[in-house]
Amino acid sequence: SGQAVSPCTERCAAHRTSPTTFARTMPRNVEIKARLDHFNTVAAKAAAMADHGPIAIAQDDTFFRCDNGRLKLRVFSELEGELIFYRRTDRQGPKESFYVRSPTASPATLREALTLAHGEIGRVIKDRTLYLVGRTRIHLDKVQGLGDFLELEVVLEDGEPLEAGVREAHRLMAELGIAPSQLVGGAYVDLLTKGRR
Repeated sequence: SGQAVSPCTERCAAHRTSPTTFARTMPRNVEIKARLDHFNTVAAKAAAMADHGPIAIAQDDTFFRCDNGRLKLRVFSELEGELIFYRRTDRQGPKESFYVRSPTASPATLREALTLAHGEIGRVIKDRTLYLVGRTRIHLDKVQGLGDFLELEVVLEDGEPLEAGVREAHRLMAELGIAPSQLVGGAYVDLLTKGRR
């Protein structure tokens, strides 16, 4: 069974850097998202190759209107959350993501302020199981209203070519048995919105 720990494990262990560094630079990932038909099979493969995990993390994400990218508040508990701004394309397959994270100890009042200021456009509630494979985060997500998904996030070094992360993402995708037909573009909030139309 998954080990429930502080979400800082997800934020810090894979990055191997400090919050001060985040303030000075905008980190980059190469990301892949895919639908899962056989969650337990993929989980077993992820566990076999992982350096750390499984780590169970409950996440409640609220998205707000933002013209320059995406802005979401991720809540872990009543006293812990983080505001995340990020930019990435919505195409299928490996894609580069730039992001900034800011922790908060008062997520409820921050959500209220952001909703009043910008307007809420969607909410995503999921149970995430995290595995760390080298510098890559493997997320196995059970998303309310959507089903089961895999996310790969390959953390790039400063100045590292995008292609290096893409190659690593493709390799892990193959080792986990993910077919190109399973790939998904866009964010969970987009899929939920489309499902309601």
